[in-house]
Amino acid sequence: MKHTPTISAEFEDYLKQNDMTLSQFAEYSGVHQRTLSNWITQHRPVSVQQLDRITAAMDLPEGYFYNLYIENYIIDLSPNFRRIEPLLYRCAELDKLDAIRRMVGHIMDNPLYATRLFDVAEALFEQGRHAAALPLYENVAEVEKYQHSERLATCQYRIFSIQVGDDQSRNLKAATLFEPFVERLDEIDQLDALKDLANVYRSLRLWDRLDVTARKMRVRAEIQYTLEHKQKKRKPAEFEKRLSRPLFVYITYSDLLCASVYEAKGDYEQALEYTYAYANLDWVQETDEGTLHWIKQFQDWAEGNTYVYKLLSGEVSVLPYYLDYICTSSETSEKEMIAKLMNVVIAANQFQLDVNDIILRFERQINSFAQQQPSTDMYTQRVVPDQYARFGYELAYYYLHRGMYSDGFKTYAVPEIKAGFYNFIEKVWLGNVKKNSSIDCRN
Repeated sequence: MKHTPTISAEFEDYLKQNDMTLSQFAEYSGVHQRTLSNWITQHRPVSVQQLDRITAAMDLPEGYFYNLYIENYIIDLSPNFRRIEPLLYRCAELDKLDAIRRMVGHIMDNPLYATRLFDVAEALFEQGRHAAALPLYENVAEVEKYQHSERLATCQYRIFSIQVGDDQSRNLKAATLFEPFVERLDEIDQLDALKDLANVYRSLRLWDRLDVTARKMRVRAEIQYTLEHKQKKRKPAEFEKRLSRPLFVYITYSDLLCASVYEAKGDYEQALEYTYAYANLDWVQETDEGTLHWIKQFQDWAEGNTYVYKLLSGEVSVLPYYLDYICTSSETSEKEMIAKLMNVVIAANQFQLDVNDIILRFERQINSFAQQQPSTDMYTQRVVPDQYARFGYELAYYYLHRGMYSDGFKTYAVPEIKAGFYNFIEKVWLGNVKKNSSIDCRN
């Protein structure tokens, strides 16, 4: 039978090797001598805070004894959440994810711990320790998988939010698994859940799913907005603090998403109708600073997208106005610049326009975009990189059909653009696209 070492035995060896008394160590570590004595002689567990002091006094790395602590005092004894909870937080701080999984896997045999474990997961999620919170959410969801509970839905929402990243196949799986749980969420939480789902579907170019999700978000947001202004007892602060955006934004953003669906289908007339809808925000009753900021932003987006849909409809005369808009709009950030320039290149490809001067004019912005820092916002995290990749394809398309091969390779060394160009050239040389045929890699 394999003998499991104990922390107290290693501690006693340390005292002998360093010729220290219990009293001396107690004074040095700040842990009471009686606590140390009870630990050694009566095998009473020390707290995690006391263990950290002992570890530091022994000049060992933080968390050195955590695996043994789990073995000695959590797995070998009856689970005690007063010991487990602080250790979960400390393991999260030190990124000891395997230790968290061991603890959680052990205590989840008792479903009574699900509520307390969920509370810890929520606290870790709020702190931004998403990797540490993930196994907690997964275990709570597994325990409650047969229950039609809001807590289960929240777990699934958190798991979805944490798992969305650069792997689009994984994003699709995460979204598909989460979508059935949306309606189990609290009515307010559904709005952000639908918004996040919509952004994933938009990045995946799943236009039918995006359309359904956006319309659901609009219906729910309109109901909540009506209730807010009819029921005086319910103050906006009671629920809007839980939203990532002012409530009216979910209504207008759904219109913007529907416009993008029709844009993808080439129905620019319908796209314009939805754009006019989110441009007209006279119905919004709030006048606070946050609301005014969002109103201005939607109106700015509406102005730009109006130019875009007219341009893509064949009204090339609006191109100079669109360029003026790009240059003068206060809302044109670096991350939005690529999407706006992409529209110019798409129009150039569709209507055989020469936009070399425009591309050179914005060369700095194009190259600097690749240096953007990662974002936790799901739109920036998923939709913007997708737009940047598409821009690479559109640019490859433009250079190839104008015979500007060397410029394509020489000028754009940014990996995403270069990858797009190589990908397109590879299709041509492999014979997947005929040189004299109508080539369109945008779909």
